[in-house]
Amino acid sequence: MTAKNPGEFAACFTADVEQDCPPFLQTFRGMAEGLPRLLDLLSELHVRGTFFTTGEMARRFPEMIQRLVADGHELACHGDSHRDFTTLDSAAAEQEIATSLETLRKFGPVVSFRAPYLRFPSTCLPLLVKHGLQIDSSIARYKLGDNHREEIKIRGLARVPASLTSSALRLPAVIRTPWIAALKKPLVLFVHPWEAVDFRHSTLRWDCRFRTGEMALRLWRDVVAGLQRRGARFLPLNEIARPLGTNLSDE
Repeated sequence: MTAKNPGEFAACFTADVEQDCPPFLQTFRGMAEGLPRLLDLLSELHVRGTFFTTGEMARRFPEMIQRLVADGHELACHGDSHRDFTTLDSAAAEQEIATSLETLRKFGPVVSFRAPYLRFPSTCLPLLVKHGLQIDSSIARYKLGDNHREEIKIRGLARVPASLTSSALRLPAVIRTPWIAALKKPLVLFVHPWEAVDFRHSTLRWDCRFRTGEMALRLWRDVVAGLQRRGARFLPLNEIARPLGTNLSDE
């Protein structure tokens, strides 16, 4: 993306659309309650984002997928059933991708991918290109390990790292604001619709449940509005990524 004004920088608001806090829960409150609230928030902020969606959620909640596409957001692939790709052989991994895309592409074009848990073996990267995916956001800059090495490239695939973990956006501003300000560009935020549901009194581990519900929505609003004031131009990932074959993690 070419900046229009001095100080403007690219940012993307992404969401991983899945069941509630996998693998700990088997409920769908995030789809029924959280996703509508998140879409309302982004509409208020005039932000178009990227929604990495499992095939299962698209089949269970087609009306919500239709709404996010109608609102101008990018529909993207998050596997079919939120299985950890690091536990799958090549055939099972390809089946997860192919089955998901068969469902998602009934709602519109899909060119971006993010693996569940942001864990995706580099040996599986050719599968993305094989199935017409052009952008991978499975790299997590806040994680270490071979599955998250930013230097791994593949022809025909732009790799766009996620900038920080979703729970970081729910931290107190005194911690959150300088952390975000120091991140490399393009800035890729990500959240989960289930975080917009109040799980504070659940038995989930602390990082999954603290400041969830209405508080999470208020904090997301503060983060996005603050970045917009600093010059962030929020666009879907498929409008930020450079031509095929580039690697945005090099910047």
